Amino acid sequence: GAQPVPPSLITHWKEYFPNHKYDTNYGLSESTGPGCVHLGMENIHKVGAIGVPGYRWKCRIVDENGVEVPQGDVGELCVKGPGVMTCYYNDPEATAKALKDGWLYTGDMAMQDEDGFIFLVDRKKDVIVSGGENIYPVQIENFLSAYDKVKDVAVIGLPDKRLGEITGAIIEVKDGMECTEEEIEDYCKELPRYKRDVFTVGLNYLPLRDLVIKFDYSYRRIGGNKYNSEDTFGLTVAYSGWFGSK
Repeated sequence: GAQPVPPSLITHWKEYFPNHKYDTNYGLSESTGPGCVHLGMENIHKVGAIGVPGYRWKCRIVDENGVEVPQGDVGELCVKGPGVMTCYYNDPEATAKALKDGWLYTGDMAMQDEDGFIFLVDRKKDVIVSGGENIYPVQIENFLSAYDKVKDVAVIGLPDKRLGEITGAIIEVKDGMECTEEEIEDYCKELPRYKRDVFTVGLNYLPLRDLVIKFDYSYRRIGGNKYNSEDTFGLTVAYSGWFGSK
């Protein structure tokens, strides 16, 4: 729940449980829970997709101006159907941002393939803007999760004076394995250049979720939705014991 299931995990699960059926539902509290987008057990070949619009639901993928993007392009997922909320209680400003002409703007970035199946890309607020390019952490997390030595991974944006932000990965290595930064960098050569050239890596052998909780706490303590460039040095020092930095 709360984030897309990595395709590598689904594939791994199917290897262990070949006779079990896989399905997925997408929804949010504002749409009265899951069901507005549904994959269906007959569509397991679309590994990684959240599915197609559910019964009596409609979906659109739009740009910053609310205009539908071409099929295959990334935009914000909007849904419309019988379960959409009426409003946020006593919060007309938030309601106006989320509801427009009956459409619920989910805050999830998505794309639709040639067969009409919708794939989540990332949360809108988590997009990393590096040198004018939009980088979606979940896409890189899915890519790194497929590496056989990676147990878990979290991709975050770090401040950079020249590019605005650079991409950082905190990686939990599988038990009993050793992994070097050079290995990860070599594996990442398959990524598009703009996602790869600014890549920094942190490797750890501790439970990743503990690190992410600690990191998120300090992230909020430093302040704001984005780091300031002045925070870079303090951030590196504060976390030098948890993950490496270049």
